[in-house]
Amino acid sequence: MIALLLFALLAGAAQPPTNAQPDTAKRAELRTKTRAQLETIAAGLDGVMGFVIVDLVSGEQMERLPDEVFPLASTVKLAILYELFKQAEAGQLNLDEVRALDTRHVVGGSGVLLELTAPAMSLRDYATLMVVVSDNTATNLLIDTLGMANVTRRMSELGLKSLQLRRKMIDLAAAERGDENVGTANDLARLLTRIYRSEGLTRASSDAIIAILRKPKPSAMRDGVPGAVPVANKTGTLDGVEADAGIVYLAGRPYVFVALTTFVRSNGDGANAIRAASKTTFAYFDRLAKSSDYGRRIK
Repeated sequence: MIALLLFALLAGAAQPPTNAQPDTAKRAELRTKTRAQLETIAAGLDGVMGFVIVDLVSGEQMERLPDEVFPLASTVKLAILYELFKQAEAGQLNLDEVRALDTRHVVGGSGVLLELTAPAMSLRDYATLMVVVSDNTATNLLIDTLGMANVTRRMSELGLKSLQLRRKMIDLAAAERGDENVGTANDLARLLTRIYRSEGLTRASSDAIIAILRKPKPSAMRDGVPGAVPVANKTGTLDGVEADAGIVYLAGRPYVFVALTTFVRSNGDGANAIRAASKTTFAYFDRLAKSSDYGRRIK
């Protein structure tokens, strides 16, 4: 009897006091205030802004208009990149196969291929140009290689039904018919999360996609993140539309950031709103990464 009583006392002493448990209310309030700051940025934009931010550690999201369909501009190239690597995994194409550029693919807008004389390069290099300088000619070559319908079908099979590739780059006639490349911030964030977690892809393919997305490029999202922190992203610009979507590899607290704007009075305003939202988001996750459960900065 005495032994049992002694055991019970020792067991009780081993339990931490209730006030030593992490106080999640403080983190919840910080998240609420951060969301309010993001809402203020979006509300202050002369246009419409939607965003989805995913904590890749906890899975929590901050969002605004997450399921509203936006024009994706060149962020739709994330879906093309995913399909390219899926077809390579299936043996349908060789990423290192060199292909000469057919003049029928040449279009204006962003890129460098339209300035070159009879270029030839690997599909992997065309994909790199599609992402880094948003080369529209390289993109159209890849769309013809993959099949436009296959890109949209793949997204639908992944449950990302809003992500639809419905026209080639710089096809104004298609855009005027309403055949815009569209999607929601939520589905774009889910696609990036799949790439980050290597879901539906081999680890080698995910790593290769991320390596392309991490290559330096002008970006409002990147402007909001310190240069030493790796970012894997794709930007997008159309008249009245600014978009940026990617993964921020903050040590201890990686996250997905997707911001879509449309109906903006000026593209500069859209970029400024994305820049401010990115800076606010990074400040939030940086504090989580570097602080104890009680909020003391310890790293």
